[in-house]
Formats: sequence, C-alpha cells, structure tokens
Amino acid sequence: MKRKPNEISIIENGLTIEGTVSARGRLIIKGTVKGDLDGETVIIAPEGAVYASAKVDSITIGGKYEGDLDVARRLLILSTGNCSGKVTCKDFAVEAGGILNAEVSCLKSAGECQVPFPEADPETA
Repeated sequence: MKRKPNEISIIENGLTIEGTVSARGRLIIKGTVKGDLDGETVIIAPEGAVYASAKVDSITIGGKYEGDLDVARRLLILSTGNCSGKVTCKDFAVEAGGILNAEVSCLKSAGECQVPFPEADPETA
C-alpha cells in the first residue's frame, strides 16, 4: 500500500531503533536510529541522532548524522545540525553554526559535478 505524501511518522525521544528503517512520507527522528535508513523526507530534530547508511529523497539535519548519506534532492543542515561521513547529494545548504565534516559529492542529473584540480608541477612537487 502506498502511503500518502502528507503522512508523518515519528521516532520519539528516548526510542532507539537498530536495523533497517524504511519510511514513506515524512519521517521525524527525535530518538536514535542505527543501521540502514530509506525514506522520502527525513527530518532529524535537534535531539535526534542517526548512525546509518541512508538513501533519502531529502533530509534536514537538526541533530546528529553519522555515516554514508545518499540524497536524491536536497540536504539541509540546520544551525544545530552535525553531519559527518560520506555524502552524495544533488543540492545542499548549511546554516550558520551547522557542522558539515564529510566527504561531499554533488551530483547533477546528467552526471557528477567535478571540480578540476590544478595539476602539480613535477619540479615543485
């Protein structure tokens, strides 16, 4: 059964889930998730923490995220958010005070964005 996009699921403060979490619609995480996460719109509240390998459409991080993160559309790190690990996304923003300590790859629909690095001069390297 397909969930309606306006449906909301909440992992409450004090609740820890270990394993695979798969959610459609909006998932609000106030507790802790450890394992794998698959979702559409995920919101990690300031008191929430996720230690996972995740594949989501969009995510807002107000708490802590640690692990591999694959975001199809948009990653937003709020001023209270902390994201570390390896991130692949189409678009991202970090509010002042937010922490992004990750290896980040931004993708376009036609392929990966690549920033050219100047080649090292072999005589000075």
